[in-house]
Amino acid sequence: MHNEIYMQRCLDLAIRGIGMVSPNPMVGCVIVHNNEIIGEGWHEMYGSAHAEVNAINAVLNRFGENAASILKESTIYVSLEPCAHFGKTPPCADLIIKHQLKKVYVGCRDPFPAVAGKGIERILENGIEVEVGIKENACLELNKRFFTRVLKQRPYIILKWAQTKNGFYAPLDRSQNWISGKAAKNLVHKWRAEEDAILIGKNTALIDNPSLTTRNWTGKNPIRVVVDRNLDIPKHYNLYNNEAQTIILNANKTDISNNIRFISIEDMDYYLPQKILYQLHLLDIQSVIIEGGSQLLNTFINEGLWDEARVFTSPKNWENGLFAPIIKQKPLENINVGKDILSIYKNTK
Repeated sequence: MHNEIYMQRCLDLAIRGIGMVSPNPMVGCVIVHNNEIIGEGWHEMYGSAHAEVNAINAVLNRFGENAASILKESTIYVSLEPCAHFGKTPPCADLIIKHQLKKVYVGCRDPFPAVAGKGIERILENGIEVEVGIKENACLELNKRFFTRVLKQRPYIILKWAQTKNGFYAPLDRSQNWISGKAAKNLVHKWRAEEDAILIGKNTALIDNPSLTTRNWTGKNPIRVVVDRNLDIPKHYNLYNNEAQTIILNANKTDISNNIRFISIEDMDYYLPQKILYQLHLLDIQSVIIEGGSQLLNTFINEGLWDEARVFTSPKNWENGLFAPIIKQKPLENINVGKDILSIYKNTK
């Protein structure tokens, strides 16, 4: 039970890096001496020190000249296998070996080819005991975005939309008409701060003129991605402002102008979802929220290219409208968000 408690603390620390460390994984670490946590840390920002470095530094700062002997008597818990390669920072496996910690508890292995068991192997070769699989499922769930990018070579895909109680997504004339309430809107802005990118189609951009920023939440803005085949969106629309990086996927133009990147996709009539995801993967985009419109959402649903769906259902009923996308499975959970119900789906295929 103690091992699970300490690993849960690693998870609690790791999640603090959400939205800040991509395309790296979120990692938390604690160091325990005589059943007491004496140091902890997490990966706080891409390119900065890893969780193990921050946890060991916390011990060094706390105990000064006594830190070396204390570390040798301590165990270290880390939610993901310590890295074994030089990237933005030196290998964490080497740091653990250097300080001769007594034992290492690892939540789950890292599938990234430069690590993939090499960190554990290096630590074992240097006489330090390693135990793998403490709260493994929770550790895998934490880094579902990272594992999807590494194993499937595409971003983790979150579908999101709002619908009326009787299943309508938008008015027949496609005019703007808010369905969900303020609490749902605030939650959506929180989600935007947690993911790398947000994707919409041209019609959604033309109708709503969205900013796709985190105005109602503290955090970074996601990269805005819009499918605009013929570059029909006017340049004075919000997507062209300087509040966030923007990618315009189109059929004609590849160029960069300030914060706007135009990427030309050949033959957009065929395999468009796959081509979109390929471009986002090339740009190291690890996760994307697809917010609409319904045609774009249905295209990804029909191709089975989604990992999670978050659907708000309002208590409102409309006499008519455009029908919302349909996912042919039961939600994993339903959550009350203000007056709306949020249904969470996971693609198990």
